[in-house]
Amino acid sequence: MGPVADDEVEVLAGGVGNAGAVVRVGGHVLRPTSPHSPAIHALLAHVRASGFDGVPEVLGVEPDGRERLRFIPGDVAIPPFPAWSHTDAVLASTAALLRAVHDATAGFVAPPGTRWSDEMADPDPGPDPVICHNDVCPENVVCRDGAAVALLDWEFAAPGRRLHDLAALARMCAPVDDPEDAARTGRAGLDPAHRLRVVADGYGLDPDERVELLTVLAGQIERGGEFVRRRVEAGEPAFVAMWEAGGGQARFDRRRAWFAAERPRLLAALR
Repeated sequence: MGPVADDEVEVLAGGVGNAGAVVRVGGHVLRPTSPHSPAIHALLAHVRASGFDGVPEVLGVEPDGRERLRFIPGDVAIPPFPAWSHTDAVLASTAALLRAVHDATAGFVAPPGTRWSDEMADPDPGPDPVICHNDVCPENVVCRDGAAVALLDWEFAAPGRRLHDLAALARMCAPVDDPEDAARTGRAGLDPAHRLRVVADGYGLDPDERVELLTVLAGQIERGGEFVRRRVEAGEPAFVAMWEAGGGQARFDRRRAWFAAERPRLLAALR
């Protein structure tokens, strides 16, 4: 992406909930805040203070309530996802990036009075949670030179298990999906079993964690569609359009049936 003049406003593509509301002005990005922004801003500051720069730098909050972030240069894939975003190198580096982010959240304690989103949060965060991104999809990953370098859009961050976050990454980035729906986003012909193994290798899972990853993934697929359906029932136009374009509930039922049939092959690939 080329340079943008300091007074030139560029609407950034990608995303559903904030579509059209995220803009670049010179070297900065302006985007809406939420009730969860104070917790997110504190988290990002903690991660960056640890020496890890693969998350946005928060520069402040504007008088109109929007947050100002430093722009992260690179390439971000949007549907239909281009061929460069399909490589094993991009996928493995995305998983490795998530591992580094999880490690960098160690010791973080959210400021008193702040709160996290519960929309995509791990339903069973366990006794030793990290802060999960919960929405690592291609549209939220910045790549340079064929590798992932930063994770954007922390709106749905919340405490949870590492494997919950990694399973969501696999589901959306591999993708772990039936061929019809993978093709709809420009990813026809990718082998989800092989790609799931790439995710596990990239993150550095041990043998027991690989088996558990599939169990966590199965739970997510069983609950598939709940988040979007809530937004549809609330009447949010962007989510209504996405729901209808994907075939509604049938799209998630189709993925559940596909996953049940493919689960032995996915497990074999992980092992």
